[in-house]
Amino acid sequence: MQIITTKQELLRQVEACKQQSKTIGFVPTMGALHEGHASLVRRAVSENNVCFVSVFVNPTQFNNKEDLAKYPRDLNRDAKLLESLGAQYVFAPTPEEMYSAEEMNTTFSYDFEGLDQVMEGKMRPGHFNGVVQVVSRLFYLVQPDKAYFGEKDYQQLAIIHQMVERSALKGTFGDLQIIGCPIVRAESGLALSSRNERLSEAEKETATNIYKTLKESVKWAKNASVSEVEQRVVDTINAIEGLEVEYYEIVDQTTLLPAKDFSHAIGCVTVYCGPVRLIDNMKY
Repeated sequence: MQIITTKQELLRQVEACKQQSKTIGFVPTMGALHEGHASLVRRAVSENNVCFVSVFVNPTQFNNKEDLAKYPRDLNRDAKLLESLGAQYVFAPTPEEMYSAEEMNTTFSYDFEGLDQVMEGKMRPGHFNGVVQVVSRLFYLVQPDKAYFGEKDYQQLAIIHQMVERSALKGTFGDLQIIGCPIVRAESGLALSSRNERLSEAEKETATNIYKTLKESVKWAKNASVSEVEQRVVDTINAIEGLEVEYYEIVDQTTLLPAKDFSHAIGCVTVYCGPVRLIDNMKY
């Protein structure tokens, strides 16, 4: 496995793969890898000739500098895991390699057609601008045939789909396929996340109540309205000491607009467990 730190070297390796007609699978990450990431890499390795993984904590998608500073980083550990999974290339650039000084200090502009006005976008202004900025740049560099994303970050996945579908009209990313992969959970049900490293064992136990409540809400949905289920989920989680809901919204899986019923709905939640912000979702 090769660790690449510059765009120039990355482009050289990608071109070599293209010349050999190798299909490229790509998994963009911010490091602090866990079994959820591993499941994406395994699938990318199995479905393509070569697998590229990026490990880059993208500063432009953090609207909280303290959150950026606390984000866990351990490239050596991540590289060992990726090598064991069969990834051939790891792209681990510095922010200065990815962005000019001007780009770092200028908000990237993108028309999300309203997908950024709800849930995470509403709570974290500018977050998805940074996501699209870095993901589009990585797509240009890696030129993958398939790119793999976890469904835990459901709104992000919807926005990446929209970006690629819109770009398809121009052929920007070729015939790139975006592959959404199921949430990977601990035995307790807690959705795996890099942020879980910041939780104590007691907090991890408390956080399992997020999934338990979402799972129970599927039963509630059989005899209640969307608004009633939303309120019951919020009330149930907030009643647990150590947890505080930031939002819970049941939306259409495609448009992310408020759902009128449960026929094509997904419930997305953000909960603070102590100081750590956790997200999860449940399809109905």
